[in-house]
Amino acid sequence: MKLIADAGSTKADWILINNNHIVDKKRTNGINPFYQTADMISQLIKSELPFATVSASVKEVYFYGAGCIPEKQPIVATALKSVFANAIIEVDSDLLGAARALCGHSKGIACILGTGSNSCLYDGTNITQNTPPLGFILGDEGSGAYLGRTLVSDFLKRQMPDSIAELFADKYHLTAKEAVENVYRQPLPNRYLAQFTPFLSENIAEPYCYNLVFDAFIAFFARNIVHYPDFRTLPIAFTGSVAYYFADVLEVAAYDFGLNFSHIAQAPIEELVEFHKQ
Repeated sequence: MKLIADAGSTKADWILINNNHIVDKKRTNGINPFYQTADMISQLIKSELPFATVSASVKEVYFYGAGCIPEKQPIVATALKSVFANAIIEVDSDLLGAARALCGHSKGIACILGTGSNSCLYDGTNITQNTPPLGFILGDEGSGAYLGRTLVSDFLKRQMPDSIAELFADKYHLTAKEAVENVYRQPLPNRYLAQFTPFLSENIAEPYCYNLVFDAFIAFFARNIVHYPDFRTLPIAFTGSVAYYFADVLEVAAYDFGLNFSHIAQAPIEELVEFHKQ
């Protein structure tokens, strides 16, 4: 059996296949080796993934994950090996997974807009160029963490319309002390900030909310995509929860920026299964 995983910081999708047939699917909490140790990841897999009960039958594991840069890949590989001891383990970045899922064997620009954000130039086989995303403090424009950070900051600094501030206060009862505690002292601050993005989706008809999301996407293009050769003519495709749930705004922003918008996939896991069937 083969196990394919596509993991972000907030959630991870897993599909188990046997003889090119899907045996089972599961969604767990997210995995990111920047914020979690091998032991933490191992415990998550054991507690949330029922496939662990058939671990001896799993012979190949293909894991694509957020934060899985080369120096962090051994953390995830160690955690997976502790559960799937008989399997060959391959850990790659979620960006390569997105490129394989979105572009297949064709050249293009693949983008992730989820809890974090990332992008790459893909030649149909390999990633040839990548603008470093730099995380939610220095970058991650257009991501859920970026949107949440802007929203929370605007609320606490009274930079949003009173009517929107009242809706936000009624929904979250957020204080500056709570925000600072969760962002600066607790684990997974990016996931904490990203949890506020549904508020923007629920109120997207409000000009403040629409413009916040639109401007975040424009910032993503301006600070990441413009560095790729032929960025205006190559097809650009997106995956991730933010891209999916704000698809209308994203498409308008892409066209407004002069990009060759291709399509949006909520999550690349199904396409990755097809890739590994081949």
